Amino acid sequence: MELPKHIHVQGAVYLPKEDLREDFVRATGPGGQNVNKVSSAVQLRFALERNTSLPEHAKTKLVKIAGSRLTKGGEVVLFADRFRTQERNRQDALERLLAMLREALFVPKTRRATKPTKASQRRRLDTKKKHGQNKKLRAQRSFD
Repeated sequence: MELPKHIHVQGAVYLPKEDLREDFVRATGPGGQNVNKVSSAVQLRFALERNTSLPEHAKTKLVKIAGSRLTKGGEVVLFADRFRTQERNRQDALERLLAMLREALFVPKTRRATKPTKASQRRRLDTKKKHGQNKKLRAQRSFD
């Protein structure tokens, strides 16, 4: 299966196929002769440096998210060998990349400062007074 020309990430953001490169290598771990004969593992490379479709804030956030998976050449490298088939590993690597990109595109809402209402201020002071009175009642009294 060939990658589509553009891969939808989120909203109006699409990844061009030219920014992705897939290399197929032999998987590690158990699997008998299948591991020794078939190149079912996928190494997906995303060229972050030359990408023009992502906004700058997402690129800088993706650098932090990628961590050690980012090469000095500015590529995000994902290795997928969880499954036995090449196709499932391709899907897995692409899904993991898209999840990283969606996380990088997420912008948290900014908090707007609000003033407490008069009623909430009054309730707060009333509870403080009641608490102080309870403590005063518990205080040790000396009758000398």
